Amino acid sequence: MWALFAVLSAVFAALTSILAKMGIENVNSNLATAIRTVVVVLMAWGMVFLTNTQGGVTEISKKSWLFLILSGLATGASWLCYYRALQLGDVSKVVPIDKLSVVITVVLAVLFLHEEFHAKSLLGMVLITAGTLLMVL
Repeated sequence: MWALFAVLSAVFAALTSILAKMGIENVNSNLATAIRTVVVVLMAWGMVFLTNTQGGVTEISKKSWLFLILSGLATGASWLCYYRALQLGDVSKVVPIDKLSVVITVVLAVLFLHEEFHAKSLLGMVLITAGTLLMVL
């Protein structure tokens, strides 16, 4: 089931890029990010209430709060940079560079989460990087 959600995530991420590029014409990128963020917040809280999971807020540990807040700050920084890049550049060049996050994530997962690293992971990272360079140069 996780694979289905991962594929749907990729589809929606692709739509995000196209719709964002169409929407930020003549709009400040920071303002556009703020508008997008409000929509995401409303949608996320709507799902929390729809699934009746709002009671779990009080059970979240301090450690989880810390890392969720840090993740939110990283997301905000990513979105601000992403929207500015979309405003200044072509979607077909911005998105591949943004997807280098896959390579960076694997490295960070190995370093901080002690996830296993295999030769096929290295090969995949090299191919993603090479593909990105081919698309943007």
